[in-house]
Amino acid sequence: MIKANDPTLHSWIEIAPHSDFPIQNLPFGIFQSATRDPRVGVAIGDYVLDLYAVAQHNLFELLDIDPTVFHRPYLNDFIALGKSKWRAVRNRVSELLRNDNDEISGNSRLMQECLIKMSEVKMLLPVKVGNYTDFYSSIEHATNVGTMFRDPKNALLPNWKHLPIGYHGRASSIVVSGTDIRRPNGQTKAPDADAPTFGPSRLLDFELEVAFITGRETRLGDMITPNEADDYIFGLVLFNDWSARDMQTWEYVPLGPFLAKSFASSISPWVVTLDALEPFRVRGPVQDPRPLPYLEFSGDRNYDINLEVLLKPEDGKENSICRSNFKYMYWNMNQQLAHQSSNGCNIQVGDMYASGTISGPDKTSYGSMLELTWRGSEPIRLSDGTERKFINDYDTVIMRGFAERGGVRIGFGEVRAKVLPAL
Repeated sequence: MIKANDPTLHSWIEIAPHSDFPIQNLPFGIFQSATRDPRVGVAIGDYVLDLYAVAQHNLFELLDIDPTVFHRPYLNDFIALGKSKWRAVRNRVSELLRNDNDEISGNSRLMQECLIKMSEVKMLLPVKVGNYTDFYSSIEHATNVGTMFRDPKNALLPNWKHLPIGYHGRASSIVVSGTDIRRPNGQTKAPDADAPTFGPSRLLDFELEVAFITGRETRLGDMITPNEADDYIFGLVLFNDWSARDMQTWEYVPLGPFLAKSFASSISPWVVTLDALEPFRVRGPVQDPRPLPYLEFSGDRNYDINLEVLLKPEDGKENSICRSNFKYMYWNMNQQLAHQSSNGCNIQVGDMYASGTISGPDKTSYGSMLELTWRGSEPIRLSDGTERKFINDYDTVIMRGFAERGGVRIGFGEVRAKVLPAL
């Protein structure tokens, strides 16, 4: 067992029973406050542990790490230290926060320097994303879309069960939770129109996804096997792949997603490490036909992570509209990374790989408005009596996720964004 994952551990910090951030989690992020410039922090209960302050007091001295690596505006430099350092820092933080350790808790001045309330910080984008790939790896989602837009008897395209479908997305428009999203303008064409028009998208949608962040580089020409992939993955975030469905329908043939996707993607600010999720590994769906040898793997490579989407109208209440689970993914993260590198494409620290929409087997678990309302034909009724076919201006979309087993809950916090009108 990884030391920091011990389910019997308790912290000297009071943590609510259903907190996303118990001592067994310890996700990494970048924060700033009125008195602290951007730096690396760890979430613990309702607090952020300032790792630069911890390092300044030589509490990481035995780890042989330059303290200034925690005083950076992104996690990239810390991630680049490698898996042994990520694990060593997380284990040491766990040790410092245990209820039988007084290295911080025994010094009130040090506690004030190292801990700050979450309510007093602003969370920033955790990594500088150099490259972003979006996959299409939920068989339920792909089947639903194929049924809607093509032949229901042949919903999946011939290649879908042979490789993890993906495309290279736009890294520059990935933003952190809390950033408002502007409704995009673009070309659309009505079915009965002779020509397209330009203007605001009318069919704005979310896509419920989870993304992983790579923490190790490869050289151009190198390949990663699925069984090696764990050593290249730093951690996971929740990911909302905003989509303009009317723009997408008109532009996606022949080269796939473009402006309908590139206007914005939203992520949660805390990166939950692969180490923290180790106890929640599960077996994935049976893959038939059997994947080609370069995509074969051993062991359990899916993760049991509960996911929820909520929609909040302006000045209204939150409405839960979807509950799904990351375990439904047909193609797992290890296979996705192996396929990405299979042609020799080089992997970089801070690259982001989104799962694709995560839909489950029944309607309540569909991970997009496109599916939940079946292309707008079955609107969702909200608690205020209004209906939604897609996302309206001033609606806020919220995604939450957590894994739970044996009394330990490892949560992601949330990714939240309000939609503003088009310019």
